[in-house]
Amino acid sequence: MNQPSSHPLALSQILGACPHDCPDTCSLLTTVQDGVAVKVQGNPAHPHTAGSLCTKVSRYPERTYHPERLLHPLKRVGPKGSGQFKPVSWDAALSDIAARLSSIAARDPQAILPYSYAGTMGLVQGESIAARFFNKLGTSQLERTICAAAGGEGLVQTLGGKVGMRVEFFAESKLILIWGSNSVSSNLHFWRYAAQAKRDGAKLICIDPRKSETAEKCHEHIALLPGTDGALALGLMHELIQHDWLDPDYLDRYTLGWDALQARALQWSPERAAAVCGIAPEQIRALARDYGACAHNGQPAAIRMNYGLQRVHGGGNAVRLIASLPALIGAWRHRAGGVLLSNSGAFPVQRAALQRPDLLAGRKPRSINMVTIGNDLLRAGSPEFGPAIEALVVYNSNPVAVAPESAKVAQGFARDDLFTVVLEHFQTDTADYADYLLPATTQLEHWDVHSAYGHTDALLNRPAITPLGEAKPNTWIFRELAARMGLTDPCFADSDEALCRQAYGDAVDFDALLQHGFVTLPMLDAPFALGNFPTPSGKCEFFSERLAAQGLDGLPDHVPNHEVAHSASAYPLAMISPPARNFLNSSFVNVKSLQASEGEPLLEIHPLDAAARQIADGDTVCVFNDRGDYHCRAHISARARAGVVNGLGVWWRKLGLNGTNVNQLTSQRLTDLGHGPTFYDCLVEVKKSEICRQVDRGNHGN
Repeated sequence: MNQPSSHPLALSQILGACPHDCPDTCSLLTTVQDGVAVKVQGNPAHPHTAGSLCTKVSRYPERTYHPERLLHPLKRVGPKGSGQFKPVSWDAALSDIAARLSSIAARDPQAILPYSYAGTMGLVQGESIAARFFNKLGTSQLERTICAAAGGEGLVQTLGGKVGMRVEFFAESKLILIWGSNSVSSNLHFWRYAAQAKRDGAKLICIDPRKSETAEKCHEHIALLPGTDGALALGLMHELIQHDWLDPDYLDRYTLGWDALQARALQWSPERAAAVCGIAPEQIRALARDYGACAHNGQPAAIRMNYGLQRVHGGGNAVRLIASLPALIGAWRHRAGGVLLSNSGAFPVQRAALQRPDLLAGRKPRSINMVTIGNDLLRAGSPEFGPAIEALVVYNSNPVAVAPESAKVAQGFARDDLFTVVLEHFQTDTADYADYLLPATTQLEHWDVHSAYGHTDALLNRPAITPLGEAKPNTWIFRELAARMGLTDPCFADSDEALCRQAYGDAVDFDALLQHGFVTLPMLDAPFALGNFPTPSGKCEFFSERLAAQGLDGLPDHVPNHEVAHSASAYPLAMISPPARNFLNSSFVNVKSLQASEGEPLLEIHPLDAAARQIADGDTVCVFNDRGDYHCRAHISARARAGVVNGLGVWWRKLGLNGTNVNQLTSQRLTDLGHGPTFYDCLVEVKKSEICRQVDRGNHGN
C-alpha cells in the first residue's frame, strides 16, 4: 500500500467526478501528495455538490489503497468459485483470452456475452471501447435493465423521455412528495434542497413501505405495501377529480387522453385504493387535500420519485401514474413544480459515436436480459434461444451478488465449460468464478466523462494518480484484446481523452469541462409550462398510442405484484431489499470502516411479526421461500411496517452467515414495462435459524 512520505511536499488538487450509481453525480476534488491520493472531498465550486460528499465516497482513498485491491492479472488454479488464482503476466492473460474468444467467435460469436452495468457510470470506461469490441465481434447484446428500466420506460411513455424538473428548484417548492426514495441515504444533495424548502415552510411527505431515515425527517409518512404505488396514485386522482382540485386549462391544452384516465381514476375510491395499499382511506384524502391545495392556491408542488417503487411487477405503470399527477393540477407551470425521477434524457450524449453500432455491419445479434442471467446461463442451445452461452466477459458489475435468484446465478457461473473473464478492483463473489481476473483502475486513476440523472450538469474526471500496480483502464484492456484478435479498425486506437471529447461532441464545451470539471446544460427553468413535452403529440400523454400499438393498455393502471401480499399462506411476509446506508449496491461492502459502521447483514422486522414467530432482537433468523434461504440477524424495528420485512443489501454472498445474500430470495420475473427486475416483489417467511434446521422445509430449501 502506498503511503505519503514524511518530508514536506507540495500538494495538488485534481478535479474529478463520482462514478457511482447515484443521482447526485458529485464533482470531486482529490488532494495528491507525492503521487498518493490523501483526501477526496466535494468540489465547493459545483453548486449541487457544494463541497460535501456522502460517507461512502469520502472514503475513496481507503478503497483505492485497500490491502485487498487487485493489482496484477490472475489465472484460476482451483475449482470454479473457490477463488484460487495464481499471478500471470498481462501478455499471457490477454493472449490466452483472445485465443479462447476467437475460437468461440469462429463458431458463433453470439455464444459470447458481455455483462456490465453501473460499477462505473462513466461514458468512457463504461461503454466505449468495450461496446466497439463486442459490436465488431457480433456477440450477444446485453439488455441492461437491472436498475431503472421500468421507471425509465414509464417516463418515456408519459413525458416523452427521461426528463423532469431541475433538482435545485425543489428548494422553492411548498409541498414535496418524496415517493419511493430514502433521500437522506441515497440522494443526499437533493435532500439539501428539500431541507431548505422545509425550513422555508414547505410540507414534506414520504411515501415508502419502510420508515426510512428520510421518512423520520418528513412531516408525514405513508407506509403503503410494496407494489401498490399505482393504486395510491389512482386514489389520489379520484379525490382531485371529485373535489375539482384540477387545472382544467392545462389539462385541455397540454395533455392527451384525459377523459379516459379520468374515467379510470373515478373507479378508485379512497376506500378501494386504501384496501390495496394497506393504509387508511383518510391518508389518501389528506394527501389529495395537500396536493390539491397547491393547485387552488397557485403554489408549486413537486414529486421526487426514486427507483424503489418501480422494482415490482407494475413498476412501469406506477411511474406512469405518478408522472401524470403534475399535469392534473398544472404543477408544471412553476419551476418548483412537477416531478423528477431521472433527467438523464436531457444529456446530449453521442452514444453512436462512443459505441459504434455501425460495427455490427447489419448483423442483429440476440439480446439477453441481465436480470435473467441465472436462467440463461443454465439454458442449452436451441433454435429459439440460440447458442448456449460459452463465454462471459464481466466488467463494472458483480452479478453473482446483485442479480436475482442468485442460487441459479452461482450455479451458472460454476459451469466448468463456461469461460469467464472478470475485470475488477477486488475479489468479489463474481470474481471467485473467473478463469481470468484482470485488475481494473479506480476512478482516481483514469479519464472519464459523466452525465447524471439527478441533476443537469455534465462532469469530467481527470486521473489524479498513476494506476497502482499493474491495474489498467477498461479501455486499455479492450484495446489490447481487439489487437490480439485482429480487429484493426481505427476506432480502437482512440485515446481515452479523445473518447471524452467524443462523448458530447460539440454539444458541451470541453474546454470548460477541463477548466471547471462540470458544465451546466442549458434548460428552461420550467420546461413544460407550455406543454412542449418530447412526446409524439407534444403533450403529457395519459394515453400512449405507442403502447396500444404493442397490444398493451394505452392507459396506465394499477398492476398487482407477481407475489401479492397475503396471497400465499406459506409465505405471509412481503420483503423489500433496500440498500444498506453505508453501501452502494455491492460496492464499498469490503471497505473496513464502512463495513464496521454497517455491522452485519440485517433483516428489519416489525415487533408484531417478530412476536408471532418468537423472534428476539439479535436472533439469527432464516428467511426463505421456494427460491432459497438466507440467514442473517433480526433487528426488531419500527422501520418495518407490519407484514413487510426489510432485508438490507447488498452484502457479498461470501460475507453472509450461510454463504448467501438477500438475492437468494428474489425472482427473475420482469416488470410490466421495460423488462426490469422485480426485487421488491417477493414473499417470504422468517423463522429462527435453529427452528429452520429442526424442520423439514420441503420445497423451500433451494
